Amino acid sequence: MQTIKQKRLGQIIMKDVTDIIQYDLKDPDVGFITVTGAKVSDDHSYATIYVTFLGKKERGAAGLKALDRAKGYIRSELAKRLDIRRCPEIIFEIDQTEENAKHIEEIIQTLHQNDTQK
Repeated sequence: MQTIKQKRLGQIIMKDVTDIIQYDLKDPDVGFITVTGAKVSDDHSYATIYVTFLGKKERGAAGLKALDRAKGYIRSELAKRLDIRRCPEIIFEIDQTEENAKHIEEIIQTLHQNDTQK
């Protein structure tokens, strides 16, 4: 379970990384991206940033590679904006929440259809 400090730092990191990607990053391979969340480790040394990309799955893989290439720049810009001693290492991951929700919805629909057929 995350502490209040971890949650607050995660929200600040999410906002700042969104601004950096939107306004400062000039890589066209990133494409249309949405930062959906950020989770900070217990010792504040790592920050996992969850992102989604507009388009197909291949587009997401290419965008994730572009973010990994720009990780050093994003971290250095983030360090300038944060008021903490050490800036956490950044890990980008594709957010699976939407796909999980679709899968659960499909399961519910099939259960509902099986229930009405009986």
